[in-house]
Amino acid sequence: MNWFIRLNEKDHVVVALEDIPKGTILQIDKGKSVELKEDVKKGHKILVHSLEKGADVLKFGYSIGKAKRNLTEGEWVHTHNIESGLRGLLNYTYQPVSPTVIVKETGRTFQGYWRENGEVGIRNEIWIINTVGCINKSCELLAKLANQTFKGRNIDGIHHFPHPYGCSQLGDDLVYTQKLLASLVLHPNAAGVLVVGLGCENNQIDSFRKLLGKYPSERIRFMKSQEVENELETGLQLIDELVQYAEKFQRQPIPVSKLKIGLKCGGSDGFSGITANPLVGVVSDMVVSEGGTAILTEVPEMFGAETILMNRAIDEHVYEQIVSLINDFKQYFIRHGQEIYENPSPGNKEGGISTLEEKSLGCIQKGGRASIVDVRLYGERVVKNGLNMIQAPGNDLISVTALAAAGAHLVLFTTGRGTPFGGPVPTIKIATNSELANRKQNWIDYNAGKLLEGKTIEEMRHDLFEYLLQVASGERYTKNELYGFREISIFKEGVIL
Repeated sequence: MNWFIRLNEKDHVVVALEDIPKGTILQIDKGKSVELKEDVKKGHKILVHSLEKGADVLKFGYSIGKAKRNLTEGEWVHTHNIESGLRGLLNYTYQPVSPTVIVKETGRTFQGYWRENGEVGIRNEIWIINTVGCINKSCELLAKLANQTFKGRNIDGIHHFPHPYGCSQLGDDLVYTQKLLASLVLHPNAAGVLVVGLGCENNQIDSFRKLLGKYPSERIRFMKSQEVENELETGLQLIDELVQYAEKFQRQPIPVSKLKIGLKCGGSDGFSGITANPLVGVVSDMVVSEGGTAILTEVPEMFGAETILMNRAIDEHVYEQIVSLINDFKQYFIRHGQEIYENPSPGNKEGGISTLEEKSLGCIQKGGRASIVDVRLYGERVVKNGLNMIQAPGNDLISVTALAAAGAHLVLFTTGRGTPFGGPVPTIKIATNSELANRKQNWIDYNAGKLLEGKTIEEMRHDLFEYLLQVASGERYTKNELYGFREISIFKEGVIL
């Protein structure tokens, strides 16, 4: 039986592939065996090389923390005996690495929708975006009535995304809300958008409209609820106009170079950095090699592995942008009196992740090996093809919303613990292990756990790539779409009046 996996020949730890009882003897290398000193759960780490207190503990070939005391081989390695080695702010030096992903389009296509402005959508939906949280329920009811009224028409659904903001916000918070919502309004998965305001909020429709720039006049409608006699009746009339406009679009072949994918992990476990994240990374590289775009975020979950990303910057300007991205988020923690490296979550720890370095080294693998071509701020849309980084926290709902706002047509979301949620765009949830995939079939779309059961990453990268093209083409719908889990969440930093 294959009890464990060793990820790098330099590693001091191996990862248990099954629950392993105390006393089991593991054959590590020829001539070297280790006896377990205690029971070790699946996904957790076993020390195979004795270490002194304060020594680096290596996994993935990198340090995942420091030994809290002298450690002997055969021990279970976790939060009780190792700790993060990260402290304070760091100084960085640009040490560029040669690009390993070259754009060489093969002519692959998917069936999508060309929009009038030259952008591409993978769904032909109508979105209702409210400028303020006071009218969430009105917009929710409007979406429900509209779906009933326009059922059978040539659209993929009418959706509303509730949020609590848009009024009583100050400074950057109001700016974050406006930028994020404006970017969603412009998302090409929505053939048409109804922007609904109340009338007395900070985020006034007249000022919000200016953030949208130029757009096809038939694509967006606006309604101030306080100024109409019946907002449901007026809303349905405006949506009817948008549906008529949306019905003009038909699926047609689109080059993969137009595809934008978001990369996200949540509820990670000890297999995230072994199965799902590396698999998503090679698929991300495939999209980039076709001239497409991949978008990476979760800035706090890069801490401890950020230099690997920095050195993949395409030039020194982008390198400096990444440094600012990392340091600005660290300063955000400091401003609020919080420990910069207070991560991972309780669920991550239960799944076998011990320190932020370990989590980060697994997390960044979703970004593959492509050069990083640009860095965008929160709420901004990507403007360059290739691998982009955007400013957003690790929180699942906030970061997936930011990925969608940045332009991601769909999100590849890896998870070892499982979650039902989905963003405003198709969210392909990829299990890190087969147990989760089999147990939560109403949540999980794809099982990367097969990598631990004989499948090769070469086989599975082609399989997952074909899967995401089927989703993009409307041949498959994700579990979040099928079960109605479509949510947004907006980043908040300051006070509310």
